[in-house]
Amino acid sequence: MNIAELPKTARLFWLYQYLPRNASQAQSLTEIMEEYSKNDPTNPSKRKNLENDLKSLYLALSEISHQEALYRKPSWDNDNINGKTAYYHINPDFSLDIINDETLFFWQMLANYTTDYLPKTLQNTLEQKLINMLKSNKKFSDSKLGQWQQHLITLPSVIHAPTLDSEVVATIHQALLNQQILEIYSCNKWEQQGKTRIIYPHGLVFIDNMMYLSAFNPADDHIDDDVLLDQYRNFAICRIQSARIIDKPIPDWVTRDGLSLENLKRFGKLEPTEDIQIKLVLKVEHYACQHLYERPLSTDQIITDIDDTYKQVTATVANTTRLQDWLVGMSQRAVVLEPKHVRDTVYARLQEAMDLYQQTDDKK
Repeated sequence: MNIAELPKTARLFWLYQYLPRNASQAQSLTEIMEEYSKNDPTNPSKRKNLENDLKSLYLALSEISHQEALYRKPSWDNDNINGKTAYYHINPDFSLDIINDETLFFWQMLANYTTDYLPKTLQNTLEQKLINMLKSNKKFSDSKLGQWQQHLITLPSVIHAPTLDSEVVATIHQALLNQQILEIYSCNKWEQQGKTRIIYPHGLVFIDNMMYLSAFNPADDHIDDDVLLDQYRNFAICRIQSARIIDKPIPDWVTRDGLSLENLKRFGKLEPTEDIQIKLVLKVEHYACQHLYERPLSTDQIITDIDDTYKQVTATVANTTRLQDWLVGMSQRAVVLEPKHVRDTVYARLQEAMDLYQQTDDKK
């Protein structure tokens, strides 16, 4: 297709799509002409048309966004560029997305509530996008939605998100998007010595403010998903010290519907889980039980009276590490009645805590 022969609106739209989004990849007029007018790239009149189209696109985008969206070096303020080679690229932060109060409020809330969950590099990108959008809509702070920011605040987590290696994260993202095999060097918790592993990356899992890489060990295809599930692993990304893409595609079975992230969640594979489902029975003080009406443990939760002091809570839940942590935290207000192995686990952890405090007191 010869772009130079299309109507002007089509030419401008093509230029917007074609121009690079990075200053280091900016293209000269001659380079753009190679694609703009393939049949006649040296024609002076078509070259002049291209110059006019670039100027029209610059003015149109600037009027829409109230910022410089199409960059030229030398700058557009310099009218006399005879004898100089001009280079063009689109501002990487520019978007034709509709910017209104609702979208700005959405991005603002997203930036606030992901502070402790996203890697710092991604959070910086999000905050920069918000800054650019606010510049484009200077009246937002005076709008009804904009005024909400005066009444909202997000408190940080007790422990902050870990520091992530931006190169490792970028490599993992690329491997996931291109469905390629990864070689990683990572350490298990509490271990100093790492290990090199070849894995089939599958997805990212956010648990509280930790990010995990969902992956499979190398294995041959099998008709039974349960056999393949035995090769499933989670890797804390903060413990991955290096990552390298192997230029080979992951096997087709990794993307099988039965092994989707949603199904892995249902199978209890996305976080440390001792049992997929248990029937949890608790004896809880009336006062402490109040928040379980507001935030139930499960959709089938049942709360009944035991006496004037305690209620019984029954719920079907996954026996995860997070559940056990919560039960330990509720220890002075709640007792696990069933199942016995969960009761024993919580009791053992509480006993260890008592022993630790006792040892500390004995040394005083």
